[in-house]
Amino acid sequence: MDYLKNIHIGELIEIKWKSTGISIERTCNFFKATESEIQKVFKQNTMNSECLLKWSKLLEYDFFRLYSQHLVLYSPPTYSGRDIGETKKENSSDLPVFRKNLYTQEIILFILDQVRTGEKTKKQIMDEYRVPKTTLYKWLEKYKEKV
Repeated sequence: MDYLKNIHIGELIEIKWKSTGISIERTCNFFKATESEIQKVFKQNTMNSECLLKWSKLLEYDFFRLYSQHLVLYSPPTYSGRDIGETKKENSSDLPVFRKNLYTQEIILFILDQVRTGEKTKKQIMDEYRVPKTTLYKWLEKYKEKV
């Protein structure tokens, strides 16, 4: 899960690309690029969202989810104390308001492993990742055989 802390998107794309078996010729045609330009992508630590979207489509993998999971783990949302059901007029932005965090099973198992190995206490998990107490205890019960 260290790849979620320090995301090197080029390396992760290369890993996925190699695992799919898509030829370099098909990849070059898809991007209208040369082989050396494709190889340069694999060395990029960051890239623009349009390019990342194209890679996501080609490789049929949501690379944006890596960043979402990073946010869940390392920059959880703050709560303003407002009701979840606030109307759009009361909201300070026209962007959608998300009600729940996106905890994938991989993230849940990572968090639970930290508790079970003693790397973090339950209190640290609740404070650092802003996982509600009831949610953490439900996970511990539900996934007790998996970790």
